[in-house]
Amino acid sequence: MDTTQAARSGALQGIRVLDLSRVLGGPLCGQILGDHGADVLKVEPPGGDDTRAWGPPFQDGVASYYHGLNRNKRIQFLDLGSAQGQEKVLALMAQADVLIENFKIGTMEKWGIGFAQLQARFPRLVWCRVSGFGADGPLGAWPGYDAAIQAMTGLMSVNGERDGGPLRVGLPVVDMVTGMNAVIGVMLALHERQRSGLGQLVDAALYDSGISLLHPHAANWFMDGKTPQRSGNAHPNIAPYDVLQTATIPVFFAVGNDRQFKLLCEHIGCAQLVQDARFATAGQRSVHREALKPLLEQALAAFDGSALATELMEIGVPAAPVQAVDAALEHPHTLHRGLRVQMPGYQGVGSPIKLSRTPATYRHAPLTAGDQFD
Repeated sequence: MDTTQAARSGALQGIRVLDLSRVLGGPLCGQILGDHGADVLKVEPPGGDDTRAWGPPFQDGVASYYHGLNRNKRIQFLDLGSAQGQEKVLALMAQADVLIENFKIGTMEKWGIGFAQLQARFPRLVWCRVSGFGADGPLGAWPGYDAAIQAMTGLMSVNGERDGGPLRVGLPVVDMVTGMNAVIGVMLALHERQRSGLGQLVDAALYDSGISLLHPHAANWFMDGKTPQRSGNAHPNIAPYDVLQTATIPVFFAVGNDRQFKLLCEHIGCAQLVQDARFATAGQRSVHREALKPLLEQALAAFDGSALATELMEIGVPAAPVQAVDAALEHPHTLHRGLRVQMPGYQGVGSPIKLSRTPATYRHAPLTAGDQFD
């Protein structure tokens, strides 16, 4: 195969994925695998994936939410609770390398098509189970939902303004990270299968992913035992690492070391702050952040935020204007990085995973029909 053909087929060419999942974590896993060349067949219940109704907006009766998670798949409808549906899905399992499912624990077992029931029959199959809490333990087999997991794992407790209440992260971060962790697990299992010839169960739980996202709050608690608190846009360990107001727009400053702080202060005309013992080191700036922020904003009041952010980035000080979603999606760098995908009747966010020789490709728009692997 020449390089051009390899680029068209993707890194996972020849891998067959049977996606039985719905909603977000499982479908995102399937889409990522499909973007990189896997042949993905998605089986939906006769009424379709629930997210087809999660709008507006809608296109031909199907919500944008669904479109964002189901490209590079071919879709068919089966009732897995029926003998006919089970017979069909078993035939597809026999051909698949990977199976993704996120049914409530015990559902597939009730149908007679669970992992333990079929492991001996399909020994090479990598079975990826996305669930709320895993199959066992004090919360085992409970259903899981992104916002509820954000609440339970401490994420909401550290998100929001210091004097406000707990706040859900404004996107389904736990579901999305679980989908990404599922991809990592699938790739590890496929790599190990090359050595052993055997598949295995990949157990991707929302609860586990939520706990894993607690850095640096967990690391801080392990060391000092203090319960982490909300800090708004500010970082709990670094200052200034926060949104500061300029003459025009809010700008996020991510000043992580003494050199960057010195460059910032010199550029905005407050070099004297570098000599102040309260702000001379990163640790002291963090301790005295309440005193530092108004002094910086006083100096920043003379600057246009957008122009300043560009100037600071050019001299090595991380800074960025706070942009709305539409501005981010229309930014020239978003387009340059291939992060906008357009196909007939479809627009979406492109793959962030860049491979030099076998990049992601976009072959099937959402809702493409198909009932057999290629």
